[in-house]
Amino acid sequence: MRASYASDPATARGRRVAEEESTFRSCYQRDRDRIIHASAFRRLKHKTQVFVEHEGDYYRTRLTHSIEVAQVARTIAGALGLNGELTEAVALAHDLGHTPFGHTGEDALHALMAPYGGFDHNAQAIKIVTSLERHYAAFDGLNLTWDTLEGIAKHNGPVTGDLPYALAEYDACHDLELHTHASAEAQVAALSDDIAYNNHDLHDGLRADLFTEAEIAALPLVGAAYAEVDATYPDTDPYRRRHEALRRVFGVMVADVIDTSRAALAESGATSAAEIRMLGRPVIRFSDAMWADLKEIRAFLFRRMYRAPSVMKKRAEVTQVVEELFPFFLENPQMLPRHWARQIEAAGRDRTSLARMVCDYIAGMTDRFAYAEHARLIGARGLALPQP
Repeated sequence: MRASYASDPATARGRRVAEEESTFRSCYQRDRDRIIHASAFRRLKHKTQVFVEHEGDYYRTRLTHSIEVAQVARTIAGALGLNGELTEAVALAHDLGHTPFGHTGEDALHALMAPYGGFDHNAQAIKIVTSLERHYAAFDGLNLTWDTLEGIAKHNGPVTGDLPYALAEYDACHDLELHTHASAEAQVAALSDDIAYNNHDLHDGLRADLFTEAEIAALPLVGAAYAEVDATYPDTDPYRRRHEALRRVFGVMVADVIDTSRAALAESGATSAAEIRMLGRPVIRFSDAMWADLKEIRAFLFRRMYRAPSVMKKRAEVTQVVEELFPFFLENPQMLPRHWARQIEAAGRDRTSLARMVCDYIAGMTDRFAYAEHARLIGARGLALPQP
């Protein structure tokens, strides 16, 4: 049963460009479907989560991560009586703006873009779904509902202060009310992201031999999960034991969010999605005890995985790829693909416009394409470059 504070497609805030609504799909379902069919969504399959995409077939990519986030989000939304289609749309779109090489690529682009307004992957996701996807005859972008755009922009909370330029530009022409919290559905997507990556990073870190099961068994939540598996299945093989333990960790985190959020929603007294936005605090959250446990797990992952020597070595390598591609295209915009020519002409001698165009191009690259372009254009400096 749908809760009164759930987002209702019948009262959705509409699209920037008016369209005839679908006979068979709600507006939120249509948003979700457009995101799934977007070019940027497909490219996530070759973009880094933690390990660079080609390092192994079993590690998560941005695409598999996004699918896992959406699965968790649907479960939580259903338990809380929220709109599952809007929740799923925001969850699937939340990482569309990520660069090649994950947060490492984002950090490099942000530093390179400092003179031109910086770079933020959430803001880039908004730019992708409102402008950079260009498949429809009637509009640029995907023409998503206001509700979905709001969720993508501020699923992590209100966005105030100095806005990333890509978000500021869009908000100036289509107010996303960035000073408020997003819908409960978008808040579910944000916590589902936390649940998914905390769980799968433990799994991927074990597969990469960055730490052992004995070491993570000393962590909160994880140790109890292993103990339960050992008591229930004392003779199971190591791989099944690992999976059984980590799926229990997953389940405990999901149950905590559902129980804590159900209580918070009841306490809020909110009876509409609009009231959720105006509460001034999130209503979808972990319990204090669970949050403390997750901070300990995150600290462990930061030390042993995100800053592991092998990962740091790869971070330095891919940072160099981005740091060398950006100035190359900035000084040689004619080397951008032919279909960017009209934008290059429009940018003219405006350095900021050109830099932002180069940023959009590099941010859209997959890991393997960034490597290939770097090798083709920069790695073999002795070769003559093709003429424009």
